[in-house]
Amino acid sequence: MRKPFDVWAPDAGRVSLLAGGDPIPLREAGGGWWTPAAAAPAGEVDYGYLIDGAEEPLPDPRSRRQPDGVHGLSRTFDAAAHQWGDEGWVSPGLDGGAIYELHLGTFTPEGTLDAAAERLGYLADLGVAFVELLPVNAFNGTHNWGYDGVLWYAVQETYGGPAAYQRFVDAAHRHGLGVIQDVVYNHLGPSGNYLPRFGPYLTQGNANTWGDSVNLDGPGSDEVRSYIVENALMWMRDYRVDGLRLDAVHALKDERAVHLLEELAAATEELAEETGRDLFLIAESDLNNDRLIQPRDVNGYGLEGQWSDDFHHAVHVNLTGETEGYYADFESVGALAKVLTAGFFHDDAWSSFRGRRHGRPIDLGRVEPRQLVVCTQNHDQIGNRAAGDRLTASLGYDELALAAVLNLTAPFTPMIFMGEEFAASTPWQFFTSHPEPELGKATAEGRLAEFERMGWDPAVVPNPQDESTFSNSKLDWSEPGSGDHARMLALYRELLALRRIEPALTAPVWPGGVDFDEDERWLVLYRGPLAVVVNLAAEDRTVELRRVAGEVAFATSSALPQGAGLWLGAKSAAVVRLSAAARD
Repeated sequence: MRKPFDVWAPDAGRVSLLAGGDPIPLREAGGGWWTPAAAAPAGEVDYGYLIDGAEEPLPDPRSRRQPDGVHGLSRTFDAAAHQWGDEGWVSPGLDGGAIYELHLGTFTPEGTLDAAAERLGYLADLGVAFVELLPVNAFNGTHNWGYDGVLWYAVQETYGGPAAYQRFVDAAHRHGLGVIQDVVYNHLGPSGNYLPRFGPYLTQGNANTWGDSVNLDGPGSDEVRSYIVENALMWMRDYRVDGLRLDAVHALKDERAVHLLEELAAATEELAEETGRDLFLIAESDLNNDRLIQPRDVNGYGLEGQWSDDFHHAVHVNLTGETEGYYADFESVGALAKVLTAGFFHDDAWSSFRGRRHGRPIDLGRVEPRQLVVCTQNHDQIGNRAAGDRLTASLGYDELALAAVLNLTAPFTPMIFMGEEFAASTPWQFFTSHPEPELGKATAEGRLAEFERMGWDPAVVPNPQDESTFSNSKLDWSEPGSGDHARMLALYRELLALRRIEPALTAPVWPGGVDFDEDERWLVLYRGPLAVVVNLAAEDRTVELRRVAGEVAFATSSALPQGAGLWLGAKSAAVVRLSAAARD
């Protein structure tokens, strides 16, 4: 069993611990591990490691706190000291309840965990089931999306550190909200990554989009994988989060017989049995491969859920008309209909963006639709646009209401991006705060060059290093109280309440079918005794239904049963309870 201050440094010839200002020699403990050769200080202490006679101490790869930033000394943290008050909390698991994705730095003016905790009552009243936090592990600088993290065990100090994180989860559970933490295991940030000084954490020459890949299958990878698995368990054990969102798992380069994802799923299941809590993993993947969420006993990876970007793309194209890049294949109502019934659009279908066939069909007999997490906006789909513009920049209230209906009545697990529920007008842009001038300059120039290649006007691309890019991305909390912002918030609350009182909207079964008309641009989704009727056209439509329309349970504007169908105004939607009678 590892002791405090043990460290894995298999390539080092000599390692010392600098703790409380005093050097303490470490001795080899086998397997590349080093352990203190003399008594180490107890209690809260600042410490670092000196490798092979180096004069500058390095932070602990498993550091829980970095009070002076990622280049400074680590500080011990006793996770067991927190007195939890969430004894009555029971997670619903990934059962179709809505997820609210938020970035701590821009969710509130203060940008801290404690400030976010003060708005948990608002989220509980909204009607979501889970709060999903973008990455909070330690990065260099004061603000960042979170995907430049370099110390995976430490909570970013500008957010409040690990104690504030425990307070946030505790408060969320007392409000009846679960917590999902976004974690990044496929790459590390560009500043403060000292892991290669300790051991073979990375595989040089085997890069992904963000740099050298994490060493998952080469020499020394057993300990690297343990480093990742133990980190995942830390969030669920010490901080009591209910689930993890695994970033970009398609970038994990792993050729071992048991994939890292399968290993993570098995460890999560074991911890769930040990604690009696419902714990789960959700993968972000662009592979369109349901093996990720197939059970392990049929050679799947055993994850509980995965993102489906195809849903986002189909909704986005049908509402905005944008067809550039990866949107090109989704230019039809039929594409949306296929996603609603099959989960993926690219299911071994031609992908013009990739220039090849892509994906595989979902096994609808083994996979439940709730296992697909979908959205109409998220941090990537907004922030990776040149100007970081939300749908509110190009769509009016009626189209935004259609997006809400499609997201919250589909058979999948819906996710809402912070501010979406009140049609936030603020952008959410790509921002960084690299203290190193050369890194900041390279980041800004690279961002600009990327969008110039795509034909964007450079004038609309904000400099990620400008403080205003970050401050402009903060939510304006004066908006939800007035005008169409308040109207949209009421609509989201009504739809989320409808999900709670209509079992058909969260039933773990695939839809009873979809009817649509490409020319007239309407679509009907059948969910048990309910029909979700959507008019995407700029004209009023009377849409025929398979059964006689009864009570209108929800509508974005006027909706009237009419003969054998339902009359809808232009660009509007309704949820209708169907009678038992089939139409003539």
